[in-house]
Amino acid sequence: MSVTTGASTGSPMRRRDFRLLLAGAAAGQLGAQVTLVALPLVAVLELDASAFQVGLLTAAETAAFLLVGLPAGALTDRLRKRPLMIRADLVRAVAMGSIPAAAVADALTMAQLYVVALVTGVATVFFDVAHQSYLPQIVPREELMAGNGALETVRSTAQVAGPGAGGGLVQLVGAHLAVLADAFGYVLSALVLLRIRQPEEPPRTPPGASLRKDIGEGIRFVTGHPLLRVIALTTGLANLCMAVLMATQTVHLVRVVGLEPGALGLVLSASAVGGLLGALCSGRLAARWGQARLILWSVLLSGPFAVLWPLSGHGTLGAVLFATGSAGSSFGAVVYNIAQVSFRQGLCPPRLLGRMNATLRFLMWGTLPLGALLGGALAQSFGPRTALACCAAGFLAVPLPLLFSPLRRMRDLPGPEASQEDTATEDDGQPAPTPSR
Repeated sequence: MSVTTGASTGSPMRRRDFRLLLAGAAAGQLGAQVTLVALPLVAVLELDASAFQVGLLTAAETAAFLLVGLPAGALTDRLRKRPLMIRADLVRAVAMGSIPAAAVADALTMAQLYVVALVTGVATVFFDVAHQSYLPQIVPREELMAGNGALETVRSTAQVAGPGAGGGLVQLVGAHLAVLADAFGYVLSALVLLRIRQPEEPPRTPPGASLRKDIGEGIRFVTGHPLLRVIALTTGLANLCMAVLMATQTVHLVRVVGLEPGALGLVLSASAVGGLLGALCSGRLAARWGQARLILWSVLLSGPFAVLWPLSGHGTLGAVLFATGSAGSSFGAVVYNIAQVSFRQGLCPPRLLGRMNATLRFLMWGTLPLGALLGGALAQSFGPRTALACCAAGFLAVPLPLLFSPLRRMRDLPGPEASQEDTATEDDGQPAPTPSR
């Protein structure tokens, strides 16, 4: 694994290139969180979209994980990661900037929103796979947990500030102009990434390699590891339920709870406080409980908070219930993500990082467009509250794959030195290996 020079201090914040990577993530995430509020409101308030059309828009944003997820990993492993992230940022900036341009010309349609969502989603797939594969080149393995924790802290902080800012911008300048914040965020992210100095050699493609073989190697690595398989299944189910939520929450909060755009943004910002707390304390929780236990208990304890979503009715109490449910769920989701992403990055050989991340993204995030279509259809046919009730039932079932896996008997997770034979013995009821830290 390529790392920066110098002894490991345990704190990736001492590394200039990591700080720049963090700053780029902050710029991109803040703009994206504004759009999380603004884009559905463009559809609902300015184009009078139905609940199913909003669900279809959410599906278009995430369909790229199914369409290009696997080849994106193979291509990422053949390319330098930083230039790929910069190009993806610029594509997303141009796509999002086309929305206010069309709106000013009175030419904006739902068809354009779908295209923008799809193009942005494809660029996001390449950016995210490259980003997760690039971090181990910036920090050593022993700092991955802290590095991912810092990145999740930035993401969660953006989720706290972004929706509130987005709702305020929508009320001040209109939903279509608020989307410009996302375009500016992507441009700023690209400019920050340009300043990273870490040398990155072009990956070497072995003789006889093909895209099909590369994709197959990534799939075999993921499906051949019992812990990666159960993480993929658990996260895929959670994302299916999350997509139902994302497809219905704007319609529910506007038409059932009765919130104006500014208040809607504040509710989503309050919801994200749980994620920020999870990012800040994940390292201490992992040290006390162990990484494996943290993965299990973060999902097990946070799932019941989803029941508060369908209980949220009209008025202030409904807004408080919705925000509380989202805060509890976000806390568990962020803690879970930091633990499992750090495990994946430390386990995988560097040459396979792109394909491993892309294969898992395909399996885990490929459920997002399906959940968005399901959520839109349920909300259209039975109302958004019924869709949220189905979503809550799904979240209660998310921990089941973990409870029936070897992970429930483990405290810590195996490192790259542990063979798959070692991990496989856990299925026979033997004590799980404890990796060197």
